[in-house]
Amino acid sequence: MARAEALLRVDDIHTYYGDSYALQGLSLRVPRGHIVALLGRNGMGKTTLVRSVAGLTPPRAGAIHLDGAPLTGLPPHAIARLGVGLVPQGRRTFPSLSVRENLLLPTSALAARPRDAGEDGWTLARVLREFPNLAERVDHRARHLSGGEQQMLAIARALMANPTLILMDEPSEGLAPVIVARLAEIMRGLRSGGHSILLVEQNVELALAVADYVYVLTTGRVVHEGPIAEVGRARDVLGQHLGI
Repeated sequence: MARAEALLRVDDIHTYYGDSYALQGLSLRVPRGHIVALLGRNGMGKTTLVRSVAGLTPPRAGAIHLDGAPLTGLPPHAIARLGVGLVPQGRRTFPSLSVRENLLLPTSALAARPRDAGEDGWTLARVLREFPNLAERVDHRARHLSGGEQQMLAIARALMANPTLILMDEPSEGLAPVIVARLAEIMRGLRSGGHSILLVEQNVELALAVADYVYVLTTGRVVHEGPIAEVGRARDVLGQHLGI
């Protein structure tokens, strides 16, 4: 991590929900082409961090930069156009729209992220090749998809915006083990393709299987960080803050 170039830099951010102090001076880095996992018990600030980066719950103090560009204070749509894709907790697909319509939403004139004509980006055809189950159901309404298919749709929709950074908030929630294994394959494939991922995950086994680097949060602060190879030596931290 020390040698890798940071795509996302979060520096000493303080985020509140009303008077509730959610993130208390949190800092982290997500290097290019890496998966960084954010672990912690419920209510420790993991989703708040995702929302802060995405502009949905802006921090009151501190700074967030993507590829050197400041994100702090920008509205969510401007942050998305700079290259931040969000796979939200609970999938948040549009149930009354078809798979195709859900996928095309990020390509609208208002939402689309500009890219060079020669860039090898994500298109509808490419997404449907990578997610064959969605291709088979491309004209089905999202409400008729299984939970696993809806999660694949949420990931594919984020990719359609051609992000450089993908925020994934609890992507394995409620999924069968076979779908979780497929999810791990997808994340590894995205990393191999040059994407950076900030992963919030309650499934510690999944997070440790795919991540390069781990941050552990408690009460809105980082209490441990380190490369995945060193996590096993931090048993006291895992026991105290993750219950494992």
